[in-house]
Amino acid sequence: MRLVTFTFEGTSRLGCFVDEQIVDLNGAYQSMLEQQGRLRAKQIAEAFIPPNMTEFLQGGEQSLALAKEAVSYALKSQASLKRKVIYSSSEVKLEAPLPNPGKMVCVGHNYREHILEMGRELPLYPVIFAKFSNTIIGPQDDIPFFPISEQLDYEAEFAFVIGKRARNISREQALDYVAGYTIVNDVTYRDIQRRTIQWLQGKTVEGSAPMGPWLVTADELGEPSGLEVVLTVNGEERQRSNTRNLVFTVPYLVEFLSGLMTLEPGDIVLTGTPGGVGVAREPQVFLKDGDIVRVAIDKIGVLENKVKSVGQVV
Repeated sequence: MRLVTFTFEGTSRLGCFVDEQIVDLNGAYQSMLEQQGRLRAKQIAEAFIPPNMTEFLQGGEQSLALAKEAVSYALKSQASLKRKVIYSSSEVKLEAPLPNPGKMVCVGHNYREHILEMGRELPLYPVIFAKFSNTIIGPQDDIPFFPISEQLDYEAEFAFVIGKRARNISREQALDYVAGYTIVNDVTYRDIQRRTIQWLQGKTVEGSAPMGPWLVTADELGEPSGLEVVLTVNGEERQRSNTRNLVFTVPYLVEFLSGLMTLEPGDIVLTGTPGGVGVAREPQVFLKDGDIVRVAIDKIGVLENKVKSVGQVV
């Protein structure tokens, strides 16, 4: 399934993207229960398929199975549905699939070619930092470029989302704890990032984590290794690699991170960026107002955002 968060007439809901249509999962499941004559259909639907992504993921495999049933029912019963649960993609706004994750863990220096272009040796352990929810924007939003720097850089990222509570999980079990995968652009203000030994301040500026367009469930994507990752700016290729080139793989990262902290449903992990970032190019090249940044990853899709210069937020 391709799970989305979408907004219609000012209200955000959980949906499933199918053939250029969005199925409201909570609404579809409630309609199915009502058709079956179930009492308290609304309350049951809220419990098993809540209308937001994080609570839905907390329901695990049971909620996912019921969501698949609800989608099938809605698509087959469009003419008889008493409420609107199917939308064309043109009448809704796609938001980031996870607008407010509990944790947003980022891995630095994880593609071999990126490590080499930055003049470093392969790390023995993952380099870990964080971004916060204030950075998240959706696939139809502009990347805000604040006048605090002239060094706005891009970083294509393959990201995975935790599906059930994970603590001290082995590499062999790790993929059982992954709900799905998405795309994130780890937009970075380079000079701000590098003015101290800690990267955080250059990574957590408002709007610096475009995410989407959806969350592809783990059962649909399958093996997370071997996926091509390509970033272009205004059609010019800047980054290209493959997830098989990750130094620390998805299973390794689940094992490593769950040994440090309890991972919860809805936590998202950005696995690192390939070589070709602007700061490492010769000459250096940074994003500017009007640039179109496009990230494409096999089996997931395309995340495309426009850079827009803005004034300071007051």
